[in-house]
Amino acid sequence: MRAGTVVTGLAVMAPNGLGTDAYWAATLAGRDGLAEITRFDARDYPARLAGEIDGFVPSEHLSSRMLPQTDHMTRLSLVAGDWALADAGVKPEEWPSFDMGVLTAASAGGYEFGERELRNMWHKGGSHVSAYQSFAWFYAVNSGQLSIRNGMRGPSGVLVGEQAGGLDALGQARRLVRDGTPLMLSGAVDSSLCSWGWVAHLAGNRISTSDDPEHAYLPFDAAADGHVPGEGGALLVLEDAGSARTRGAVCYGEIAGYGATFDPAPRSGRPPTLRRAIEAALRDADAVPGDVDVVFADAAAVPALDAIEAGALAEVFGAAAVPVTAPKTMTGRLNSGAGPLDVATALLAIRDGVIPPTTRVSPDPRHRIDLVTGDPRRAPVTTALVLARGYGGFNSAVVVRAA
Repeated sequence: MRAGTVVTGLAVMAPNGLGTDAYWAATLAGRDGLAEITRFDARDYPARLAGEIDGFVPSEHLSSRMLPQTDHMTRLSLVAGDWALADAGVKPEEWPSFDMGVLTAASAGGYEFGERELRNMWHKGGSHVSAYQSFAWFYAVNSGQLSIRNGMRGPSGVLVGEQAGGLDALGQARRLVRDGTPLMLSGAVDSSLCSWGWVAHLAGNRISTSDDPEHAYLPFDAAADGHVPGEGGALLVLEDAGSARTRGAVCYGEIAGYGATFDPAPRSGRPPTLRRAIEAALRDADAVPGDVDVVFADAAAVPALDAIEAGALAEVFGAAAVPVTAPKTMTGRLNSGAGPLDVATALLAIRDGVIPPTTRVSPDPRHRIDLVTGDPRRAPVTTALVLARGYGGFNSAVVVRAA
């Protein structure tokens, strides 16, 4: 039997808390980070709310040489990487360089770096194709910066699956650990809160246009009319369970199962495949539905998508048979950073025996789910299911459990 892949370190960057402890305290207290966007002038846009990270001062964490070479998203990622490795008790300089790898995720939207390149090319008469190439290059650079900064010369890569990409990165990182790489730094910290990225968000037609944070992001609510975008996510240190025990590492839990599917084309007449992703993840974890103590929902806050997710949960677990939560109502949807943040939150829930709430939502009874709202729910948590769906049909599911 293969040894498990465990999480020995994690770091959170979120709109309602900078750092794991601050985020967890805010989440259990029901404090959110949704407000009018400040990163650019959004007054003329139809949507103006976002989950922005507050209090991050790059110069306090990165050298003056690094600052002009990076953008906001990369700086967040580099610092999160430092924090995750420190949390795991890993000093990269003491490890063989090929024993450590990096696998992250990015969403297919606009970034500050890409907007800057686009503006420069426009002024120089460059082509739009070159601008799009710059986005693809940036994905690789973001992961490469983490590798270079920490001397990690093992497997490296970036997956792009919009909201589902972060879970895909963790699934692939787990595979690499099981194939022999002792340590992987994985997850995602995403940010596309710039004017170029905002247009990409709006193009999906899934953003709430409410100006009231109390009513703008209401998944599974009869009043749901779209989500609020946010920035942030989590980076996690994944290791082979045996190796982690040998070095005396503290384990948050195990990445026990992973499943992914892709929905059929619209109007094909074939059903969505989220249920299959859930069932695949459970099989991979050698688990049955009754083992799951809580589901961290994708929570699209689009009525049709909420109905699909709730229906899949009812089909797998039974109507209202398992607690469901979506603490991302406090942060907004973080693109590729959302799944890793939910995995980190699930591991904290396992550690502390508490299910964080979904804030501000009055669940529509037609969805037939046991949505945790109001206060946190005290309950033993040994196994959690995390779901994420990406624009265009991506579905991913990860099972985490106590190590």
